[in-house]
Amino acid sequence: MAGSKEIRNKIKSVQNTRKITKAMEMVAASKMKKAQERMRASRPYVARMLAIARHLAHANPEYRHAFLLKRPQVRNVGLIVVTSDKGLCGGLNTNALRLALAAIKAWQAKGVGVQVTAIGNKGLGFMHRIKANVISQAINLGDRPQLDKLIGPVKVQLDAYIDGKIDELHLIATRFDNTMKQTPVQSLILPTSDLGDEAEKREFPWDYIYEPDAKTVLDGLLTRYIESVIYQAANENIASEQSARMVAMKAASDNALTIIDELQLIYNKTRQAAITKELSEIVAGAAAV
Repeated sequence: MAGSKEIRNKIKSVQNTRKITKAMEMVAASKMKKAQERMRASRPYVARMLAIARHLAHANPEYRHAFLLKRPQVRNVGLIVVTSDKGLCGGLNTNALRLALAAIKAWQAKGVGVQVTAIGNKGLGFMHRIKANVISQAINLGDRPQLDKLIGPVKVQLDAYIDGKIDELHLIATRFDNTMKQTPVQSLILPTSDLGDEAEKREFPWDYIYEPDAKTVLDGLLTRYIESVIYQAANENIASEQSARMVAMKAASDNALTIIDELQLIYNKTRQAAITKELSEIVAGAAAV
């Protein structure tokens, strides 16, 4: 059994660790509230942009944008993976990267090439470890994502789609459900012709009058659609990250408190045993005299 000094040192070490995890829990809780407000504020805009993109995909304009055209055969796909820059947030990044790895393996098994855009340090490091074809990246986004930092790396994928180098563009990110639950999801961004369901296509044969012309309107709207989807994915991921970190740090603080109680009990037993031994020696010495 460890001596009293070693046990006291362990208790002090765990107490110091608990102070750190408690502080991180409080910081994450503060940041989580702000991140959730930004996420919820942008959700209606993104939902409306998605509806418009779906309507445009079902319409019959005189100009067909490249984003509206479905390729006859999928030979190469682009994948955007959104993760956090920092760790200590439970299984948030692990779950998203597990989904990304499964998707990459499924495509490779079909002979489909995959090129990846990594948003976040954790995703970038993982893609390098599995030797994925990383063509662009965005890291160190901070607690408030900036659109200009996001759309640059994503534009590499958009240009590849327009040039015919990829036939589909997918997004893997974490959706914020609530403070205790965050779900990794995979969604198709391009082509927009695959958005929506067949019943809606049959029920609403969408058609519009474009002003000044279809090319100008579609180019602007579809670009805004891509920007809004990527920005919302980053917002959702940051809100999920702070929530997961708060929960993880709370669990760590609670576990540290449990360990301190157990060590304190062991310390008390060890101290009592030492006192009993000393008393026994004193009594034995007195009896011998």
